[in-house]
Amino acid sequence: MEAKMGKFFDSIGAFFTGGDQLPWCDRDIVLGCEREVAEVANGTSDEIKKESIMRLSWALVHSKQPEDVQRGLAMLEDSLVNPGSPLQKREKLYLLAVGNFRSGDYSRSRQLLEQSLEIAPDWRQALTLKKTVEDKIAKDGVIGIGIAATAAGLVVGGIAAALARKK
Repeated sequence: MEAKMGKFFDSIGAFFTGGDQLPWCDRDIVLGCEREVAEVANGTSDEIKKESIMRLSWALVHSKQPEDVQRGLAMLEDSLVNPGSPLQKREKLYLLAVGNFRSGDYSRSRQLLEQSLEIAPDWRQALTLKKTVEDKIAKDGVIGIGIAATAAGLVVGGIAAALARKK
């Protein structure tokens, strides 16, 4: 019984906190990736530069800092001009979806995930994030309806109280 109650309260907590399973990235990792990009900027092949930039983009969109996420989104958007192979395009679209999810733009995240899944329809990582995004959109809708219902109830209650005082 106690285990069931624990699971119940955990699920309620996850509902209100958004409990996504995406990894977070610390500032130290972002700084390390920035150093790596700076080090390979001169005298290395374009392929090595692109790989280090992708690692930095990954770190930025997984950062806890909103400004890092925005920077990662900008880098990835710029890189989609020349996406490279379908596999690279899939990765960039997925990382853009992660960044948009972290920024709260769930509809854009879902759109990017659908584009990514057009390239690789059975990609588990994208399918899992898509379900998380859709759950978040549904949850936000439920919370929005609850807020609207509460506001309507308060207005009706206020009107009823005002009418009761007049009588």
